[in-house]
Amino acid sequence: MHLDELDLEIPAELIAQTPAHPRDACRLMVVDPVGGSIAHERFRDLARHLMRGDVLVINDSRVVAARLWVQKATGGRVELLFLHPCGGDGLWEALARPSGRLRLGQVLRTPQGREVHLAARLGDGRWHVSLNGGSGFRKVLEQEGAVPLPPYIKTPPSRPDDYQTVYARSEGSSAAPTAGLHFTPELLASLRADGIDVVPVTLHVGIDTFRPVTEERVEEHPIHQEAYDVPPDSIARLDAARAEGRRVVAVGTTAVRVLETLYRDAEPGAPSVAAPVGWTGLFITPGHRFRAVDAMLTNFHLPRTSLLALVMAFAGPTVTRNAYEEAVHERYRVYSFGDAMLIVRPQGDGRAGAHA
Repeated sequence: MHLDELDLEIPAELIAQTPAHPRDACRLMVVDPVGGSIAHERFRDLARHLMRGDVLVINDSRVVAARLWVQKATGGRVELLFLHPCGGDGLWEALARPSGRLRLGQVLRTPQGREVHLAARLGDGRWHVSLNGGSGFRKVLEQEGAVPLPPYIKTPPSRPDDYQTVYARSEGSSAAPTAGLHFTPELLASLRADGIDVVPVTLHVGIDTFRPVTEERVEEHPIHQEAYDVPPDSIARLDAARAEGRRVVAVGTTAVRVLETLYRDAEPGAPSVAAPVGWTGLFITPGHRFRAVDAMLTNFHLPRTSLLALVMAFAGPTVTRNAYEEAVHERYRVYSFGDAMLIVRPQGDGRAGAHA
């Protein structure tokens, strides 16, 4: 896939600055990747497109206050985005911006005077950092950190939990799994009452949400690994659904990555043979053979991102571009706080990109 295939024209005025209220009042575009048809609805009407026995897979990762502004001895400010801890020795991996003039061993100070040490340069603006030579970053972030909103959101939301899903539980993400932001407790309860099995998995969203694809050949983009954790009960419910031929509906690209990681070595209908806890570096691009996902809920993503490449792999590049053009024409709101899209593939159609 060439990089220019991820180019889309999206007017800046369509970038949503605030979430819909209530959350499920946002719009829902329903896309048929085989026939190419597009329907326009509201997210609260999602049940019309689900069936009793469907498995709705949600990512319950919670965004942490991972953004911390620190100061150099010269007075210059640096933004640190904390990605994840590295072992039990107090080291964390963090993305520093700007990073070009930072040096190994440099000491940066938090607003409350705590010392952050640059312990190792990892490349691409990433560093191993330590706190006064020891542990304690979680407490620092709780006291001094901020939720790392995307740069296109100019004003922080008035309600702190607006950038969290209503089912967020497991702390660890640097960005919200935004396809889940549209659910309300009432909608989830209604879906369960209709016989939809809501199954949680965890994938902590990391650095690639913030990194555009720059390689001319998209498949050469170096995607970073993200931690996932799937409870035994969720594995059992997913295995049962596959064995019984029931549909698996992934809420967001993060849930897709977990599911495809779990079942990429499994035969159709067979149980997972992958580790239920680990790291995934799965990069899904057109040509990927989907083994676990029959339908996907997703938001409208930035051009030239790995997220858009995944959507194109699922729906097909041409269908995806047509859907985005329709979204612009119909004035859909886009990106994190924007509207949603539901893509439903025929069951058993594992030919990624077949409907180009």
